[in-house]
Amino acid sequence: MALVLVTGLFIITFNLQAFEIPSSSMENTLLIGDHVFVDRVSYAPRTAWMPLVPYRELHRGDIVVFLSPAEAGLYVVKRVIGVPGDHIHLRDGVVYLNGVAQQEPYVIHSRGDYSPYRDNFPTVPPDNVSITPEWHVTMASHMQNGDIVVPPSGYFGMGDNRDVSYDSRYWGFIPRENVIGRPVFIYWSFETPAGQYLKTSLGDRLAFVGKVVIHFFDETRWRRMLHPVR
Repeated sequence: MALVLVTGLFIITFNLQAFEIPSSSMENTLLIGDHVFVDRVSYAPRTAWMPLVPYRELHRGDIVVFLSPAEAGLYVVKRVIGVPGDHIHLRDGVVYLNGVAQQEPYVIHSRGDYSPYRDNFPTVPPDNVSITPEWHVTMASHMQNGDIVVPPSGYFGMGDNRDVSYDSRYWGFIPRENVIGRPVFIYWSFETPAGQYLKTSLGDRLAFVGKVVIHFFDETRWRRMLHPVR
């Protein structure tokens, strides 16, 4: 029993981390209330003492969990759209990567409206758009012929739900050192209202725990259990 506990603690501490999806920015790939296990090893720096670990670099299309560069301590999940050296722009909501329009079957547009900056990034100035002060200052230095050029040790990430995703268009690049890992599979999914993660008072937390206890069977999304994330 002690061996099992120690092994489980090692796996949870160094290999896997539980993570709850708090917002709709990755719908329909990931829903609010999806609970995923995150592989913390694959993207970790290579070490000689663990030669059998399948380390690898981040690729375009990878879904990653990382520490937000816009808000300290906040874990965020997005899809990698651009890697170092890539040239990116959006035209009418379509992503152009190195001059080629991308086919992205996972993307949805839940609002169906039009936003000049959001849908034609970065050629349209961010007037009356909420972007971070740092990005407002540095964005122009990464522009080249109407494209954003991804710098070394940085990545450009966006949510699959493009109309509502607060992503690299608004706060810049994902630093390599901020990457935690990649979601592997959904181990549990529960019908959770939008904004629940913002309700941090003891009363709100207890109320939601009570809801889970009462509605565990009828509001658990059983079809999403053990669903791989990709």
